[in-house]
Amino acid sequence: MLKSHPKRVLIAMGSNSSNDLKESHDLLVDALKSLTNEFITNVNISRFYKTPAFPAESGPDFINCVLAGKTYLSPEHLLNKMHLIEEDFGRTRMKRWGQRTLDIDLLDFDNNVIPSGIYVNKWLNMPLDMQKIKIPDQLILPHPRIQDRPFVLIPLGDVSPKWKHPIFNKTSQEMLNELAPELSIGISCFA
Repeated sequence: MLKSHPKRVLIAMGSNSSNDLKESHDLLVDALKSLTNEFITNVNISRFYKTPAFPAESGPDFINCVLAGKTYLSPEHLLNKMHLIEEDFGRTRMKRWGQRTLDIDLLDFDNNVIPSGIYVNKWLNMPLDMQKIKIPDQLILPHPRIQDRPFVLIPLGDVSPKWKHPIFNKTSQEMLNELAPELSIGISCFA
């Protein structure tokens, strides 16, 4: 039996587990090890960034990063593994966009649009007030908020500057340039 070719994945990770940014950074490092030891190969990890919580005043600052790599898992299987890692690190899903020990988002899976362009566009065009309360009932790829979040676009540019959004056909830098500059205020490298 022939083995399938590995698929390219982009994954965003963040933590605002406490007001101690070092604690959030260390938690991300441990979570990255869990993710890359078993499911992801050929890993390239961005710098770590300190970013204000989103939405504003929803908790302590985050530490965020993005990784690019390869996997043999299906998108659904990878997402399930990511959710298990979140749970292992104490993640509970009680409040949309609230404080969390660990957040792992599948941004892109081999430039696939899942489940369909129509469904993804529905989420891409959803007003912010609806985004805050609606929760997807299935995997959506590419992640429908990539283009809105400098805390994703900046580290994404570190690991995959030539990647183009499969719907917008724009790089992370092109999408970042279209955002209001004040959305990037407070984002800085975390040493």
